[in-house]
Amino acid sequence: MSTPSSILFTLTILILLCSLHSCVCDNRLIQETCKNCSKSDPNIRYKFCITSFLSDRRSHCAKNLHELGLISIKLTRRNVTDTSAHINELLKKKKSLDPFVKACLNDCLEVYSDAISTLREAIRDYKAKRYADSNVKLSSIVDASTTCEDGFKQKNYVISPLTKRNNDTFQLSAIALSIINMLIHMDKLKGTF
Repeated sequence: MSTPSSILFTLTILILLCSLHSCVCDNRLIQETCKNCSKSDPNIRYKFCITSFLSDRRSHCAKNLHELGLISIKLTRRNVTDTSAHINELLKKKKSLDPFVKACLNDCLEVYSDAISTLREAIRDYKAKRYADSNVKLSSIVDASTTCEDGFKQKNYVISPLTKRNNDTFQLSAIALSIINMLIHMDKLKGTF
């Protein structure tokens, strides 16, 4: 005869397995979204898109494109925040920094610091389904990463210490923009825009 605790344990395991199964099924949403993003924008690499979403456990159980879009903006915000902190760490090494590199890093810090508050606004707009407003703000994040990287290119033989981070910011922003454009298109098809 089964004890109440063994029945409870069995039910807990079954519920956990069912929830894991539904999350695995929802990974198709990530795959389909990344496929569409990489098709619509040559700057978005499919593998980068998949890897980015899979790095955030919330995306595994996203129920729809709107939820996945919010996650993509939050991934961008996390990247921008981490990059800003990384720039601060690089600037603490003042004595060993070339003056030109230091100036570029200061410019990048300013751009990335502004981007953090811009992303907060983009998230508010996105949650309110003001996709066009969110789109404009996210476009400025793409510009911020490009501006930062281009600053280092103004002097020959200077290698940006932020190239990978800038590229990641660019792609994460592009993914979020691509999803917003999909949502805008879906709203137009439904006639709710």
